[in-house]
Amino acid sequence: MAIAHAASGQIVDVQPLASQLSEASTVALFKTDELEVMRLVMPASKTMPPHRVKGEITIHCLEGEVDLKLNGQSQRMKAGQLVWLEGSVEHALTALRDSSLLLTIVLRK
Repeated sequence: MAIAHAASGQIVDVQPLASQLSEASTVALFKTDELEVMRLVMPASKTMPPHRVKGEITIHCLEGEVDLKLNGQSQRMKAGQLVWLEGSVEHALTALRDSSLLLTIVLRK
């Protein structure tokens, strides 16, 4: 079964999940030929291993706290913080607490 994405003009709620965070799953909010936006849910200690994407991305920490690794350096991201990465920058994430993040990915063919 295909996941329903938001339609153009549809309002999507990306407020913190709070008490529902532990039961939530990662979901793609919408995807076009050039852009994808998703809510990434990461339970504490979950790791997204080092990887790269061709296009630019933003990572917005909606709640919780994550360790962001870039170029061998770690940075803590807390709720309300956002980072922008150029395309093809290797990065990794580890949830320090139960967390949800809003990811925006510019798709490159």
